[in-house]
Amino acid sequence: MKKRLTAAVTEQIELAPGIWDLYLKIPEAAKEAAAGQFVNLYCHDSAHLLPRPISLAGVDKEGGILRLVYRISGAGTGSFAQLQPGDTIDLMGPLGNGFPLDAVHGKPIYLIGGGIGIPPLLETARELKGTDRNAEITAVLGYRDSRTFLADEFAAYGMVCIASEDGSVGTKGTVLDVLKNANAGKRTDCEKQQILREGGCIFACGPTPMLRALKEYAAEYGIPCWLSLEERMACGVGACLACVCHTTEKDEHSQVKNRRVCKEGPVFKAEEIAL
Repeated sequence: MKKRLTAAVTEQIELAPGIWDLYLKIPEAAKEAAAGQFVNLYCHDSAHLLPRPISLAGVDKEGGILRLVYRISGAGTGSFAQLQPGDTIDLMGPLGNGFPLDAVHGKPIYLIGGGIGIPPLLETARELKGTDRNAEITAVLGYRDSRTFLADEFAAYGMVCIASEDGSVGTKGTVLDVLKNANAGKRTDCEKQQILREGGCIFACGPTPMLRALKEYAAEYGIPCWLSLEERMACGVGACLACVCHTTEKDEHSQVKNRRVCKEGPVFKAEEIAL
């Protein structure tokens, strides 16, 4: 069982309106953390008892630092934005299961993120680009508008393709529009080429409609695909069953078609879950 730890704030800046970039000194958690996992962050205000799950945007094992990029969505996450260097905050983690980086060794990887689902893919890109993997990476990132937080950092690891809902930057539309346009030979911000080459795999994180569309797209073209689900959570360790998702097969223990996103996930093989 994971225990509650206290982290020291080393830095925090606002990347875009309502999007904050938080660095925490917490060696005990950092040494165990991996791409695709998350931590539960506790509010100082006792009126907000439940922790908030925040994905890992960066892990510095040597420095003992976790990087969390989050969106203010209420009073709880709003309180995190008030943290200053030198402050402390409690957390539990790392939690959950991340992306299967070793299982896709030697294959082109397509990191597809939408909105606040983009941050966990940044650490995924860094680990995939490590000396023992050196994966060929393409990041396809979806935003509402031209405020493309973190996009420039993905460029250090491979090609970056951008979609925006209002068309102010990159392809007008969704990440799926980028894939479809490229595969059809249409000109996009990724140049005139086919993105998803034979043998490629997809790692994705974002809102459910985006993940549902990617699951269908991957199934149509026979592309191995792993999805990181965004769910409301309570305990974060699988005890409360508040974050179950529907699956295509029965769980061996419960004999129902459910999985706990916080415990068995948040990353699942696309065909294992029903969206």
